[in-house]
Amino acid sequence: MKADRAPLLVFDSGVGGLTVLREMRVLMPDRTFLYVADDAGFPYGAWEEAELTARMVALFGQLLAKHRPEIVVIACNTASTLGLAALRKAYPDTPFVGTVPAIKPAAERTRSGLVSVLATPGTVKRQYTRDLIAQWATKCHVRLVGSTELAGLAETYMREGFVEEDAVKAEIAPCFVEQAGKRTDIVVLACTHYPFLVNRMRKTAPWPVDWLDPAEAIARRALSILPVVDDNAGGGEGADIALFTSGAPGKSIIRLMKGFGLAVPIEERVAMEPLEG
Repeated sequence: MKADRAPLLVFDSGVGGLTVLREMRVLMPDRTFLYVADDAGFPYGAWEEAELTARMVALFGQLLAKHRPEIVVIACNTASTLGLAALRKAYPDTPFVGTVPAIKPAAERTRSGLVSVLATPGTVKRQYTRDLIAQWATKCHVRLVGSTELAGLAETYMREGFVEEDAVKAEIAPCFVEQAGKRTDIVVLACTHYPFLVNRMRKTAPWPVDWLDPAEAIARRALSILPVVDDNAGGGEGADIALFTSGAPGKSIIRLMKGFGLAVPIEERVAMEPLEG
């Protein structure tokens, strides 16, 4: 039985945020979740900064007014590095948890000093990402790899259950650096879509590396900002649901959401009109 409290909203441009939702459920099994995918705007890495920020602020105006979540987790590196400050400014009463490249833990764990950050082009070109490197990884050689295809490959894999291994191999190849007898030993997965393909990455990588998935750390951060409540006070059963800005995610995605224990209410999908890009 889930406590009858405001939902926790997990947001992404597609299915990548499910990796974060999965970890949040482990830590907060008594809570109700609302998963929102801006699939009408996917992929975020292709947007101009001003237009995407405006889109997100407008979208959250609708979401917060209707669903009044207790917290919002932006389970997307591109959306976080670009729009998080604008969202916090526009909606100061709502706690937002962002997703940023795990550069600090990578710098702490690397033995070779060669670290790669695998991300969307949008995350790679953000000054925020470079500031993280300057702050935490000055003693490392950090290669930024902007993949134009990997998030889409992850979406395809989760929808269809299959993806060409050679396509994955081509996208991750620039992450592997040999320098002065040393090799890259850590690859930061700086997009929440990428962990869905990590088994394909391991299989096609030229040598073993640690693949850093930030999902657990994001879930712990979300838990840390939730107020402590008495779980025996009140109560009621809440259904976890998924909403899509396209209004038409398709049968394969509906099946995927159901596999993650998320209902997809038809009437809410239809009522949620796509935003103009």
